[in-house]
Amino acid sequence: MTGLRRVVVTGVGMVSPLGAGVENSWKRLLNAESGIGTIQGFDASHLPSTIGGEVPIVGGVRADDPFALDTETVMPDKERRRVDPITIYALAAATEAVDMSGWKPQDEEAQNRTGVMIGSGIGGIQSFTDAVETVMTKGARRLSPFAIPAILVNLPSGHISMKYGFRGPNHANSTACTTGTHAIGDSARMIALGDADVMVAGGTEHGIIEIGVAGFCAARALSTKYNDSPAEASRPWDRGRDGFVMGSGSGVLVLEELEHARARGANILAEVRGYGMSGDAHHITAPPEDGNGGRRAMANALRSGGMNVEDIDYVNAHGTSTPLGDLAEFRAVRELFGEHRKAMSMSSTKSAVGHALGAAGALEAIFCLMAIRDQVAPPTLNLSDPEDDIDMDLVPNQPRERQIRATVSNSFGFGGTNGSVIFSTFNG
Repeated sequence: MTGLRRVVVTGVGMVSPLGAGVENSWKRLLNAESGIGTIQGFDASHLPSTIGGEVPIVGGVRADDPFALDTETVMPDKERRRVDPITIYALAAATEAVDMSGWKPQDEEAQNRTGVMIGSGIGGIQSFTDAVETVMTKGARRLSPFAIPAILVNLPSGHISMKYGFRGPNHANSTACTTGTHAIGDSARMIALGDADVMVAGGTEHGIIEIGVAGFCAARALSTKYNDSPAEASRPWDRGRDGFVMGSGSGVLVLEELEHARARGANILAEVRGYGMSGDAHHITAPPEDGNGGRRAMANALRSGGMNVEDIDYVNAHGTSTPLGDLAEFRAVRELFGEHRKAMSMSSTKSAVGHALGAAGALEAIFCLMAIRDQVAPPTLNLSDPEDDIDMDLVPNQPRERQIRATVSNSFGFGGTNGSVIFSTFNG
């Protein structure tokens, strides 16, 4: 971001439907594996959509997955019962990210200069529904004193800060499906402006519960045609798409001021080069058909980084697998990038993990960082019959090795809120 302190990434952590850990999820994504299946966390058979990208849990949902998350290593059992899954996921991802970064300050000033910003699109909805059920069936006096803290959107940030003693900016955002991208971009700006030297930033979500799935079914937003073949349900830009697939998980990045990272000899993964936002002012759930809000968010990100369209090699699309949204995003890319789009690659990793709502942007930001590291664009699964007018590389079904100097990660949310963040190789 030009004219401001430079911001780099020194650690990443992830819990996704492809398993616990960044390397596990990335390897499986490049192997074109899917983390989407029939919902196991509750009986969804009475709903129009029975498909979800659930996080595999040791001793719980999808327990046979070799990369299932062992929640006992995240928090003691007594404490886990007092928090929502969004906090468990965020703590697991943050632990991996902080360990990778090697940043665990013990002196007061360094702790005061390290902040946390983990957002969630819908917060502790599991804890909220559990609390309502307790009140309705057992009475209000049986409600746990931890019910309200478990629901709050900012508690993942709070728990991470308490675990490590990070006493800088302690924040949380909730901007629907743009949450994760906004958390990363806003945290980078805090560092760029001098409010902190290090920020632990990202998103977390656990929305695959009955009220969550039923609510999106009522809005006719979810895929319903692929209940018998769930791994095929998320198919961005494919003619057979009929809605998105809900996902869960958490993605966390350690962002750091460049000179701070250099001074301690940190391993720099990439640089945060640009961040842009916009509003559609159009509709509560649908984007304008020409995608002008998404186009303006990407343009603002390029402007903030002093970059040209030719600098971008890969776009990780919002790409939810909805009939309107996928085409609107392509039109935004076509309008902004022009002929250069034909030299780029764009894919949607939601085809493998579903749409993790407030965590989606953080998961996809990490996939962008891995793409830069390994110089490979991850695939769009299930893309067998693309729309006719899409004249660019959508990385169908298999990864593509290619030069990737800079990436754009897009997130667009209900209410017309848009965000784009740009990462690039670090060039000293």
